[in-house]
Amino acid sequence: MLAVEICSACHYVDNTVETVIGNAICADGAAAFLLGAGEQKKYLYPRVIDFETFLDIEQIEEVGLQHRGGKLRIVLGSSVQHLAGPMIERVLHPLLLRHGLVRSQVRFWIVHPGGRKVIDNVQRHFKMTDEQLRFSRSVLRKYGNMSSPTVMFVLDEAVRNGDPRPNDWGIMIALGPGMAAEAALLRW
Repeated sequence: MLAVEICSACHYVDNTVETVIGNAICADGAAAFLLGAGEQKKYLYPRVIDFETFLDIEQIEEVGLQHRGGKLRIVLGSSVQHLAGPMIERVLHPLLLRHGLVRSQVRFWIVHPGGRKVIDNVQRHFKMTDEQLRFSRSVLRKYGNMSSPTVMFVLDEAVRNGDPRPNDWGIMIALGPGMAAEAALLRW
């Protein structure tokens, strides 16, 4: 799996706070994972057990790109920070339910850090601890929001610094354009 985003190609200058924030937190990034099938003796990275996706078409203008004056402009609507928690709930609940799991059984929360306010609101919405979101905050602080590769960086941070053990559960959550939320159920 390969994810490459060149957010600097969308560096746009105008007098709006939205553009300033978008330019400030968005960064270029690339990540790749080799996915395989079959049994392995040791799982450094987890297996993907299942996934769920939700697209809120009523919020399609809130996240994405616009073409203005021959240039691309990153769009990060101010409502995104408040939409993230409820949208994640729409993918998380059915995913856990299908596998008979509850949130307390999930050891690793691999959450796409859209920005500081987004991650703060997700933390409040789900009553998560700082510890549960430490990998997301670390990646945001070190690299910014690299769009699609960001959640892969968070997973890598959790694998390197979280001491995953066999049979640990994880949830990998991404947010994206068109105001989409996606979650993958992971197991080491």
